[in-house]
Amino acid sequence: MLRLAAVARRFYLDGRSKVEIAEEFGLSRFKIARDLDAARERGIVHIDIRLPARLDGELSERLRSAYGLRRAVVVDTPVDTDGSADVAETRRVLGSAAARLLGEIVRPGEVLGLAWSRALQVMGSDLVDLPECTVVQLNGVLSDHADDGGSVETVRRAAALSGGPAYPIYAPLILPDAATAATLRSDPGIAGAFAHYDRLTTAVVAIGGWDERNSTVYQALDPEARERYSALGVCAEMSAQLFDPEGNQIHSDLAERIISVRAEQLRRVPEVVAVAGAGDAAKARAVGAALRSGLVSTLVTDGEVARVLLAEQEHGAEGGSGGEGSEGADAGDTGPEEI
Repeated sequence: MLRLAAVARRFYLDGRSKVEIAEEFGLSRFKIARDLDAARERGIVHIDIRLPARLDGELSERLRSAYGLRRAVVVDTPVDTDGSADVAETRRVLGSAAARLLGEIVRPGEVLGLAWSRALQVMGSDLVDLPECTVVQLNGVLSDHADDGGSVETVRRAAALSGGPAYPIYAPLILPDAATAATLRSDPGIAGAFAHYDRLTTAVVAIGGWDERNSTVYQALDPEARERYSALGVCAEMSAQLFDPEGNQIHSDLAERIISVRAEQLRRVPEVVAVAGAGDAAKARAVGAALRSGLVSTLVTDGEVARVLLAEQEHGAEGGSGGEGSEGADAGDTGPEEI
C-alpha cells in the first residue's frame, strides 16, 4: 500500500513519467502502470474533474446534445437573499463566461461580429485576451441604452484589445420608415460595416423574448407595431430578426426599418454564439425558438433557462413535434406571409 501511494504521488503530483518511476523503484514500467491502476481501485487515488464553480458541466453537455449544438456553456443561476434568481448578477456571470469563451475560440485574422445586450456589454468589459482580428458591429444602437456605451463601445474596446480594425455603427437600430433606413445604409461608415457581414467568421448575438421584460427591441416599438408582430406569431427576436416558436423567420416590414445583420447572413457564419439567459420561462422559450432556427451553433446561458429548454425538448420529443436546431435550418427559410 505504501509503495502504491509513493508511485501514485510521483506520477500524479510530481509529474514524473512511468519510466522514471520504474527506474527509481527497480520495476518495469508495466508494473508501475499496474500499480497506478491498483492505487485507483483501492481508493488510494481519487480523481475529481472540477469546473469553476459557476459552470455546470452536466447541464452543458445535456443541452448541447439535446439541441445538436457545437457547444453549450451553462452557468449556475445566482440567487438573491430571498432565493429568487438575481437577474443582474446572472447577466454579469453570462457576460464573463462569454468573454472567456471568445478568448478561446476566436483565431487570428477572423472577422468578429458583435451585437448588443446587457450581458454582451459585460462581455466586452471583461474581455482580456483576443487575437488580432477585425471587429464589426452587427446592429444599430438602441437610443435608450446609448448612454451606457452600448455596442459601439463594446466593438471599439474589443478591437483595441485585439489590435485589429473596428467597424462601429453610429446609427439607430430601428428607423421610422424604410426610406430613412435605406439612406443610412448608404452612408460610407455604415456601408463599410455592412460590407463585412458576408465575411463574418464568428458572430456573437443576443436573443430576446417578445414582451416588455425580455426584449429591448419590443420595448423600442410602439404599441401598434407590437400588436401587429405579435399577431403574426412572433415569440423571439435575434438582432431584430423575428421568429415564431418553431424557429421559422417571420418576415415583416420591420426588416426594412432596421440597421442590422440579416438572418440569411448569420446562417452563412461558421460560428454563431448566442448569449442569452437571465429571464423567465417566456425568455427560455424564445431561446428555444432561436435554437430551432438553425442559426446558433454555440449557446451561453444559465441553469434556469437550460432546464426549461431541456424540458421543452423532452416534451417535444414525446409529442412528436419540434426538433434539433439542424432541423430548423431549412424551416427558417420560409415563414408566415409578409405584411
